[in-house]
Amino acid sequence: MPSLSKRPLVMGTRGVVTSAHYLATAAGFRIMEQGGNAIDAAAAMGFCLNLVEPHQNGLGGEVPMLVYSAKEKKAYAISGMGWSPKAFTVDWCRENDVDLIPGDGYLPACVPAMVDTWAVALARFGTMSFAQVAQPAMELATNGFPMYDQLHGIIAEKAQLYTDTYTSSGEVFLPNGRVPEVGEIFRNPDFAHVLELMIQAERDTKGKGRITGIEAARDVFYKGEIAERIVDFIHSTPALDASGTERFGLLTYDDFAEWHAAVEEPETVNYHGLDVHKCSSWTQGPVFLQQLTLLEGYDLAAMGNTSVEYLHTFIECAKLAFADREVYYGDPALDNVPFDVLLSKDYAAQRRQLIKAEASLELRPGDLGSGIPEWATFDVREDNRRALGRYEESKADSPLGNSQPGDTTQCNAIDREGNMVAATPSGGWIQSSPVIRGLGFPLGTRGQMFYLNNRRPNALAPHKRPRATLTPTLATRDGEPYLAFGTPGGDGQDQWTLQFFLNYVDFGMNLQEALDGWHFEIAHTPSSFYPRRSAPGVVNVDVRMPAEVIEELRQRGHVIRNILHYEGLKMAAIRFDGQHGTIHGGVASSPTTAQVCGW
Repeated sequence: MPSLSKRPLVMGTRGVVTSAHYLATAAGFRIMEQGGNAIDAAAAMGFCLNLVEPHQNGLGGEVPMLVYSAKEKKAYAISGMGWSPKAFTVDWCRENDVDLIPGDGYLPACVPAMVDTWAVALARFGTMSFAQVAQPAMELATNGFPMYDQLHGIIAEKAQLYTDTYTSSGEVFLPNGRVPEVGEIFRNPDFAHVLELMIQAERDTKGKGRITGIEAARDVFYKGEIAERIVDFIHSTPALDASGTERFGLLTYDDFAEWHAAVEEPETVNYHGLDVHKCSSWTQGPVFLQQLTLLEGYDLAAMGNTSVEYLHTFIECAKLAFADREVYYGDPALDNVPFDVLLSKDYAAQRRQLIKAEASLELRPGDLGSGIPEWATFDVREDNRRALGRYEESKADSPLGNSQPGDTTQCNAIDREGNMVAATPSGGWIQSSPVIRGLGFPLGTRGQMFYLNNRRPNALAPHKRPRATLTPTLATRDGEPYLAFGTPGGDGQDQWTLQFFLNYVDFGMNLQEALDGWHFEIAHTPSSFYPRRSAPGVVNVDVRMPAEVIEELRQRGHVIRNILHYEGLKMAAIRFDGQHGTIHGGVASSPTTAQVCGW
């Protein structure tokens, strides 16, 4: 394939940072210039992204994260997904006539994970204080930043909602009762106040050590004034959800106070000499690894990444892996997810035999040794995630207008020592839930991903993590740092990033070329998001694909529904080149705000 790149590869020797917004990337670069490591820089970018991309992520959301410690020569996952309210159960849903958890309002809210996940990362792997990494976001919230097209469009789309229903959101995002113009300086003083409360708590521990200060800052959020204000607001101010029902929130102070982000072992497979690390099945991350184990049985380089044979093989492998995600993944703290089988080469070889020359239109999870579970036998044309058997299609459209969820964002960092971070912040979207008055951000809606069927994994239960789509990736070689990457994009994340990874590892492109190659995604498996529709056999393809390639895919039975501009992805990656002492970074070619910096 001729190079589709429109940007140069960025290279440096001291550090490289990437994020989905240039102001956040600048903050990460600033922290590294001040002597911070990759973890410090990533945290600074994370808090800036919460502020400048409130339609993509926020302090009320979540941030699955992978960290490679150069000192320990080891990769770790940090559980950046909060748990569900203790009071929110399948029985509660039955009693309150909830057939499918909506994507709006308070009902799908989990404990916000953003703040404590960064706090754990800083305390465990960073070098700076909370105040130091929060300073760039504090300045942007106080002094303001230029309103840009995408955020302006979201606020304009939701202006009526903010005026009539989510009035606390209007107090922040409709200053002086109007939509801010593009280029106008936008401020969020309530967001700045939240950071100041945490920074002051850290200051109050002066002399007790950096880690104690960071813990004091997080405790204000989860055991202090911020948690109290959130709980008071959602218990006194109802929110309209996608079913047309006004509900109060179920989260309590104890739900906040008892939750803590955890450092965990990642799930890992070896592919062509690279150890590829993902968060466990409280995300969809292992589906990336399952696809790798399937694709390892083919000579992809011989196929060529523009051939119909490669595209068809990738698509069919994705269908098999995502069917397993649908049927077997859940919070491993509460659900039994047998990765010893799912990630094994023997299982992959068995599954590979199902791939034929024609496209499959069936949902085909694997037999892990005791038969296919009963809940997985429905035809994929039916919504096999109907929770209680009473779901009505008419409930799919929200009375709030466009109920499309927000997207996600991404930040990565690698420093000269080889510390690596890949983080995927999301949730807490201003489109989906009202801003908490006085705090400047809304709660998340990730609980919409729970099933309401107690017999299957990922079923709603008290203090459980829903299976998020958020899925950063790290790769190491012989225990040494190699690659950090990720992207926004819901169910597409572990398809687009895998295409990038194969472009780089199997097809010999440089980092920027690999990011800018063709991208495509299946819509075959039921969506992770409300109202969880599926489209058997459907593949959405890149507008840059030749017409003859698209036609050959159709002849094989693939249903080509959309031809999209995938060159606008916010995918980003950084490579540590230990041989030459350099670090390479890139972002997909044409996002309007994404940026990479290195020096």
